[in-house]
Amino acid sequence: MNASARSFSWRVVPLLFLLSSVTFGQTTPQPAELINRFDRDQDGKLDKQELGKALESLNGEATTSKFVRVTKNKRGEPLSLDTAVTGFTHSNGTQVDLIGAVHVGDKQYYKKLNDLFAEYDVVLYELVAPEGTRVPRGGQQSQHPVGRMQEGIKTLLDLSFQLNHIDYTAENFVHADMSPDEFAQRMKDRGESFLQILFRMMGQAASQAGKTEGPSDSDLFFALFAPDRAMRLKRVMASQFEDIEGQMKILEGPDGSTLISERNKKALSVLRRELKNGHRNIAIFYGAGHMPDFSTRLQKEFGYDYSGTEWVQAWDMSAGISKK
Repeated sequence: MNASARSFSWRVVPLLFLLSSVTFGQTTPQPAELINRFDRDQDGKLDKQELGKALESLNGEATTSKFVRVTKNKRGEPLSLDTAVTGFTHSNGTQVDLIGAVHVGDKQYYKKLNDLFAEYDVVLYELVAPEGTRVPRGGQQSQHPVGRMQEGIKTLLDLSFQLNHIDYTAENFVHADMSPDEFAQRMKDRGESFLQILFRMMGQAASQAGKTEGPSDSDLFFALFAPDRAMRLKRVMASQFEDIEGQMKILEGPDGSTLISERNKKALSVLRRELKNGHRNIAIFYGAGHMPDFSTRLQKEFGYDYSGTEWVQAWDMSAGISKK
């Protein structure tokens, strides 16, 4: 099948998970800038500990660090889809971790996240809902079209839905998102609509369909009718996450969006409040597509420094193929 004949509707699916990647910094900092940032005792030079922090930051800024990755074996076959826990530290001793999520994943993925959340003073979470809303244990049926689509996708891929497995009743969970009224008003103020967002998604999907690399629609067709349908579909879908950065840039547009940047501002206002309340170890738990903007704002507006990335496996796709 040639590129022009390949359809693109299924390529919109990864955007529903709000995934993205980011490069920490675009240029290498100069020595004077590093001294200014890491000279905590203000003696005009870096001691051993300060130098170590500077080198860690330099390494983080000089290399590409993703919020989502696909690990592969030597033959290029996908083994897993992973999401990042990205750490940021401040000179005042506080720690903020960005925990990016996919909204459908393996049950074990959400169990690991629940265990991880217990380590924080506060976990700021996303949910466009009235202030103080708590998701009951076991989740609740979404009536939103996007939520319904995610439910259908998790069934097709034999995965689990985030709202059904994350324990939002935990005492350290704090709602950090807009209410429906706030969200609707902000979209109105910015002249946005869900139809506009959909057109952006379709435009990006169309550009992806014109590329020759990656899976074709025939790959998707054969996966749909394969005995191991769920696993084959996951492998086809996973490849789309490798170019998710460009997809998210299209979705955001040049001036940001209510869906990402405006909701992030709301979450960070809650972060300021929790820091003021004395909490020192805080997680921000949002869809991974929000994380590039969060990362930029934490560094530029809050003065945090990147401290490292750890990975959590969201989809296990290793069944039946070599891990080497």
